[in-house]
Amino acid sequence: MDLDSANAGPQKIAAPPAVDSQHGLVRPLAAEDLENVAALFLTKFRHRRRHRDRAIEQTAQYMRELYLGDGESKALVQINPQGRLGGFMGVLKARYELNGTVLNAAIIGPFMTDSSTDHGWAGPQLLRAMHQGEFDLYLTDSANRTSLAFARPMKYQLLPVHCLEWTCVFRPGAMAAAMLHRKWPGLPRLALDPCARAFDALAGRSEPTGQSSSSHRVHSEPIDAAQFAEWLPKLMSDYALRPSWTDGELPRLLALAAEKRADGPLHFGGAYDQAGRMVGCYAFYGQPGGIANLLQIQGSGSHWSATLDALIAAAREMGCVGITGQTQSRFMTQLFGHQRVFFRYAGGTMVRSRIAEVAEAVRSGDIFIGGLMGDRWTRLSSDDFGRV
Repeated sequence: MDLDSANAGPQKIAAPPAVDSQHGLVRPLAAEDLENVAALFLTKFRHRRRHRDRAIEQTAQYMRELYLGDGESKALVQINPQGRLGGFMGVLKARYELNGTVLNAAIIGPFMTDSSTDHGWAGPQLLRAMHQGEFDLYLTDSANRTSLAFARPMKYQLLPVHCLEWTCVFRPGAMAAAMLHRKWPGLPRLALDPCARAFDALAGRSEPTGQSSSSHRVHSEPIDAAQFAEWLPKLMSDYALRPSWTDGELPRLLALAAEKRADGPLHFGGAYDQAGRMVGCYAFYGQPGGIANLLQIQGSGSHWSATLDALIAAAREMGCVGITGQTQSRFMTQLFGHQRVFFRYAGGTMVRSRIAEVAEAVRSGDIFIGGLMGDRWTRLSSDDFGRV
């Protein structure tokens, strides 16, 4: 679909047609696939052995809510010639707008194949089938290196800055202990915490600094999900390519994001100027003693620095030992102003579109992507199903 033909408004997105070949069938995810897809997901991304039956049940139920909740699945499965599951691609539908034109978008999540049944056909078949759907752009913010290799020949544009994750450390010893406990939950805290406290005392427990002068003219305070949903679209209005949420869609998305459990409850905050006008907002997961995880941050104009300072201060005051989040080009400079900030590769962020204006907006970095316009907010990105 060319850009001009979309001016009439959003079109109903047709499900990708079932694609059949001698190597298998690709079709939309159905309820009867959920148990097998959940088992494959746990094998590929969790490597769990204990409580596996319960984990499969909980994962399948969550996938039902996530991918089949509105009764129309965009997620795809590949069924091999023997009738077994060969692969899966999680797809969430979304809408963007560009210069007043509404665009249908596919957000790509888990992409996996079963090496015991697949002979190299499932991945390419799933990608080809997805690209036959009536989407104007395809995006992901969590592609691993295998997925990057698949996507490169298909002319996806990589956003290098968004592929990084930043971490700001408040208390190094406690941060290390929290990371060890996250990796090995069975480790006794009684053995870790005293060592962490001793290290932080020796290090002087110096806090990150680098707040800008603008931070002193801006104050922050907690807000609720409804206020966040009201202000986020207003604050992102200067992006050329940005989400187009209908009434009630963003609150529903935030409610789903709040179900994520790995990093604590979801908290919201707003940054206000001296006149009481909101100039930035943020949402992060966090709990005392844990590592806070940024879901979304958005500042307006020159207030990115003050908004970032407010986010870091809120996580520190909560008792978090550090905070981590996806990078964005619009606040990289501000991140460099904080001590104990580290960067690492976390997952490929990339976009594909045949519309020239969309490709240009992506190339220039004029796109709102990541956070709620990705799949890292889902429980599939981090939660350990079946543990409780």
